[in-house]
Amino acid sequence: MKRHRTGIGVGIVLSLLGTLSVAAVAAPATASTTTASDGTGVVAALDRAAHPLRTVEPGGDTGDLRALDRMIGDAQVVGLGEATHSSHDFFALKDRVFRHLVEEKGVRTFALEGSWSTGRRLDAYVLHGTGDPGRIMSDEFQSEYLWWNNAEYLRLVEWMRAYNVRHPGDPVRFMGDDFAWTGPELYDDVTAYVADAHPELTSRLDALYRGLRPTVTVETYMVGSYNQPLAERREKAERTAEALELLRGQAPGADREAYDRAVQHAAVIDQTARWYAFDFADPEQNAASLLWRDRTMAENVLWWREHTGAKVLVSAHNAHVGYESFDPTTYPRMQGAFLRDRLGAAYVSVGVTFDQGSFNALDADQNLRKWTLGPAGPDTAEAVLDQVRYRDYVVDLRSVSSPAREWLDVVRLVRFIGTDYPAPEFRIALGRCHDVLIHLHRVEAARLRDR
Repeated sequence: MKRHRTGIGVGIVLSLLGTLSVAAVAAPATASTTTASDGTGVVAALDRAAHPLRTVEPGGDTGDLRALDRMIGDAQVVGLGEATHSSHDFFALKDRVFRHLVEEKGVRTFALEGSWSTGRRLDAYVLHGTGDPGRIMSDEFQSEYLWWNNAEYLRLVEWMRAYNVRHPGDPVRFMGDDFAWTGPELYDDVTAYVADAHPELTSRLDALYRGLRPTVTVETYMVGSYNQPLAERREKAERTAEALELLRGQAPGADREAYDRAVQHAAVIDQTARWYAFDFADPEQNAASLLWRDRTMAENVLWWREHTGAKVLVSAHNAHVGYESFDPTTYPRMQGAFLRDRLGAAYVSVGVTFDQGSFNALDADQNLRKWTLGPAGPDTAEAVLDQVRYRDYVVDLRSVSSPAREWLDVVRLVRFIGTDYPAPEFRIALGRCHDVLIHLHRVEAARLRDR
């Protein structure tokens, strides 16, 4: 989740990686205590339900994650959140949990809050060793996606490749479920499919896609797209929509898999154009765009699940994997809610909180900075969560006893830190947003590459 700034004439746009960058601004570094209104019984109940975590770092014994296994159960899709977009501990935790779920729960796909075409390039690497993962990340994770160009995710991608070398018959996969950048590879895939299966449509498809296939960097493309006149953006979306319907109108033929893949790639091309066709300066249009975005990300995950049969770990901000919006007026509904609508209990949301530590974010002048926060203020949920006897732990929010159950269902200040900081305070009810919670006492800023 984030606030997007193009810096070239259109001001602030709530963007594809989320919406308002939100955070409970830290109180002075004093000891956190349970307020009288919460009562010591809340911490005692959380103590009884919590299971300690040995570490966030991948490798070594994962016996401490067996409690998480039980909480996830038979879920087909697991959403694993983060309270900042750039803390090492959240990224390392996701690496560790994914590796464990691959070995113990049959999860086979890591789905990132990043573009579909980027996921395609990284998937080619983890499956076949195609390309250099560091170069791919440098090429693809720019602009709104720069946060994913970190040492922690590079380590994960390299582990996925090594796993596939050892298990060629049962590989793990990498996907991106977002769409604000669509690389030239998707256009090439669609046009190649049409040239082979429906050559009579080639000239029409070429005309519809004329001038749309990117020839510039991700950063240049995204900033340029936001700054184009609205009429031009909408004209492009009309063409991509027509191209998608043209393809959908054809018979699948003998190679149904190739047809479905081409249609999905054409759909993602259309998603990108349609995203930029919203008028972000209009509050109603902006809210509609964010509603559409989270629904579309969920649909991309569901398409992947249906067509690959793989269990999926979805990596995104807490806001996206959760069920309730932190600001329903601006961001009406979240990806997690759409996934729960379709999958029911086969989707499980795991939120992640922290008490103190550091992260990377943009300041008011859009300069990248490392920020450090002391212990959470006394009015925050984290102030209570951090009093549990374990430094780091996991707890099933669905089964905690009173009075913690009631405490979790009350809206409270929670640190939701996106890509800009400082930012407004927002409140959520943790027990209504997530099924499971992982709490970390301290986090450190992620190791961004190329910086």
